[in-house]
Amino acid sequence: MPEYATPRRKRFAVSALSFKHQKILVSIVFLAVPLLLLFLLSYLPVLNMFYYSFTDWNGTSLTKELVGLKNYVTVFSRPEYFSVFLVSIYYLVASYLQLALALYFATILSFKTRLKNFFKGALFFPYLINGVAIAFIFQYFFQPDGTLDTLLKLCGLGEYTQLWLGNPDIVNYSLAATSIWRYMGFNLIMFLGAIQSISDDIYEASSLDGASRWQQFRYIILPSIKSILVLNMILAVKGALSVFEIPYIMTGGGNGSSTFVIKTIDTAFKYDKVGLASAMAVVLLILVLVVTAIQNLIFKDRD
Repeated sequence: MPEYATPRRKRFAVSALSFKHQKILVSIVFLAVPLLLLFLLSYLPVLNMFYYSFTDWNGTSLTKELVGLKNYVTVFSRPEYFSVFLVSIYYLVASYLQLALALYFATILSFKTRLKNFFKGALFFPYLINGVAIAFIFQYFFQPDGTLDTLLKLCGLGEYTQLWLGNPDIVNYSLAATSIWRYMGFNLIMFLGAIQSISDDIYEASSLDGASRWQQFRYIILPSIKSILVLNMILAVKGALSVFEIPYIMTGGGNGSSTFVIKTIDTAFKYDKVGLASAMAVVLLILVLVVTAIQNLIFKDRD
């Protein structure tokens, strides 16, 4: 065995070890900046929010007096703060109706249909529009003698005209319908992508066995897109609990349309109660996490 073989092998081992250390060092350097930004812009504000929730800070003073659980007691004991969660029920029902419509249209458009691409674009287009623009569009749509009232009169249904945004009994139905129109396109595209990933051979085999369209939907499509369906249901609950821009722009939270997020923002910036608003935000965060965990457990048990 040549004498230079052993030193050469040692040099190769040292260089390999050095290359491994270099890879680790480069990975750390490239991850350091995004992780630092993630901590500064996401985790640090959340930690500060938890701290503020135990104080009476008004957002401007230099002193923050600790008040313990007083803010949380206020949130759960005063109806004007916690009762606004009831408004989320309208959006929650609308979210599941929206999922059902999106799944229905996605199933139809996944098969051979006339003008399929046109309908895909038409249903997805509202999701591309800015939420503020949509709020202004539907504000004119629902105003007295606006587009909706005009259409009702043309159809001979003038007696059914209402103050769609001024009547506390129906304002939340109007706002929830606006949310359905805006967000259905997003769920449609997700369902459509999942359905189109199913092999055509499965449909052909089921057709040869005499399966109807309903049986194909129940036994092929639904099991295949279950993960996407569960994800959309989780996002629907989160969205229903954190609705903000549409009711805030269209009604300003008036006539009984104020959501928990609108109430939180008003508490912080209109009434200068940042500590109480932080406690409300923490409650919302915990509620979303709990509901998401319950949904995951339910679907896990069914699996």
